Amino acid sequence: MTLGPDETGALALGEQTEWTATVVGAHRLREDTTVVRLIGEFVPFAAGQSVEVRTPQHPNMVRRLYPALPPSMDGKLEFHVRTVPGGWCSGSLVADTRAGDEWRISAPAGWLAVDPYAPEIVMVADGVGLAPLRALLLDHSRRENPQRVTLFVGARYPRDLYASDMLYLLANELPWLTVVPVVQDEYDPPRMDNWYEQCRVDIGFSPEEMLPGSLADVIGRFAPLDQHGVLVCGSSAVVHATVERLIATGTAPEAIRYEGF
Repeated sequence: MTLGPDETGALALGEQTEWTATVVGAHRLREDTTVVRLIGEFVPFAAGQSVEVRTPQHPNMVRRLYPALPPSMDGKLEFHVRTVPGGWCSGSLVADTRAGDEWRISAPAGWLAVDPYAPEIVMVADGVGLAPLRALLLDHSRRENPQRVTLFVGARYPRDLYASDMLYLLANELPWLTVVPVVQDEYDPPRMDNWYEQCRVDIGFSPEEMLPGSLADVIGRFAPLDQHGVLVCGSSAVVHATVERLIATGTAPEAIRYEGF
């Protein structure tokens, strides 16, 4: 059972509305991507929702992020943060977050959720849009008889699949999960990403397992998804293109839940 408020993030009158958590690790995985782990007060969100965060680097600025873990009674939180082009706040979060920073967290909201009545589930993650879908996958694994899930995870280049090792291991551990990596360009650019080189691992998907093309194009090849509950999360442009392709190829609009940022 999922802990947390209803899908709108509403809390009962008089309940606590802000929680604190302390950064215990900020792991720079790519030049533009950091995974932040925190421990603090229990935050009553639902898997798939986002929350508002305030950080010591920008105490008066609110940024909405998606937890990558389902709610944890021991206060564990994880966020995947990526630099937005021209976004000085996201760039600072990626580069400057340090262990010991105290974050203030509030306002759980969102409607990404697994349809318990759909025969199968399709998830589509663009970049760090993976975070809420990963939280939903882990929450889904707690169910007695989880539906089969196919996760399409997209990136520009193979090295941009920042969580490929985790997804590879998860797919091998969960018999109901299939992960399909999608890359727009099949070869990494010649420009080196030193952060990628420092954390390179041998575990992950081979080039032969990666489908070339955009997420919208690849999803179109599997259409129509007329027996599935569909979840899409990522950059607004990719999400809108993917949802449009899903509807154009026969997926019912009411079967799709999506979040763009």
